[in-house]
Amino acid sequence: MKLQGRTAFFISVFFVQALILSNVFAGERYEFYDGIRQMGMGGAVAATVNDETALLSNPAALGKLRDSFATVIDPEIEGNMNVEKTLGTGFYKASDPQYTLDHLRNHEGVPLHLKAQAFPSLIFPNFGIGLHANYRTDAEVNEAGTAYRYDYRNDFSAVGGFNFRFFNGIMKLGANVRYTNRTEVKRDDLDPNSTNLTLSGLAQEGVGIGSDVGLILAAPVLYLPTVAAVWHDVGDTSYSFSKGMFMSTTDRPDSVKNTLDVAVALFPIHANNVRTSWTVELKDVLTKDSAAEPVMRRLHAGFELNFADALFLRGGMNQRYWTAGLEISMLHSQFQAATYGEDIGTADHPREDRRFVVKYSFRF
Repeated sequence: MKLQGRTAFFISVFFVQALILSNVFAGERYEFYDGIRQMGMGGAVAATVNDETALLSNPAALGKLRDSFATVIDPEIEGNMNVEKTLGTGFYKASDPQYTLDHLRNHEGVPLHLKAQAFPSLIFPNFGIGLHANYRTDAEVNEAGTAYRYDYRNDFSAVGGFNFRFFNGIMKLGANVRYTNRTEVKRDDLDPNSTNLTLSGLAQEGVGIGSDVGLILAAPVLYLPTVAAVWHDVGDTSYSFSKGMFMSTTDRPDSVKNTLDVAVALFPIHANNVRTSWTVELKDVLTKDSAAEPVMRRLHAGFELNFADALFLRGGMNQRYWTAGLEISMLHSQFQAATYGEDIGTADHPREDRRFVVKYSFRF
């Protein structure tokens, strides 16, 4: 007990230092990983993640996983309501900025969002490794037809994580390490009359090594009240570690500032085969620019209704917009679907972009 007490003391000191040292910044924020379950639950994840995605969302939750298993395939595809209207059957060409622009010229003020990701992984008790691939395109020609915004990101990552359990699992402390090749375009000033835009001419690419540290405290009483915190991109993540794998670009992707997310959750059991999860989460709690990042753009809340670990119904609020999700789980397979609203406006003028996600997983 003395050893555990000393360990808990040092853990507390560590997180106090994290609170003091964490840097914040204004402007649009993009998470390294957003999974379908969390988006169905309003974007909240730190206190409720309970599968292999804990490696990316909160490595402390690896302490919840008591069995070894492998996720072989888990493709996840996401888009907004404008994909078919703008790109049609050529949606797979969204990584071509000129092709995308040519199809958005006649749809001024219509945002395009398209995303695909996969995360095959191998999980053991308190430890896991995985490979993450993520592709995302957000593009739009403004209503005045004077500017073209093209945001593109392509990540290929190898990630490993581990967790330590203290006081019979009441306290869990975890960390991960990510090795990521990132290709990125972040432009909102492109000429909508351009005719020769290329990804290689616009992109920045580089390799970065990043880490997240997570903490979960769960009281062993009714409803299992839980507090969680995740310090993302500890010490900031730079993508200047080495040049990229695919393009010979001289410029590197923007560094990612570290942020601290906190969450609370309850897990009531209603019957032998019926239980729920309830959670509220605030992203980037230390931001000092509340004008650019008001609370409502960082607030997430959600719930999950679990019937016999076979049928899951989800709902919540993501940045003031409603979300919903469904999962059907069988012996080795899971099918999931979700919809959520994302704020793509400004702090003073919120703007909803309604998105839809589907995912199939096979595990053994």
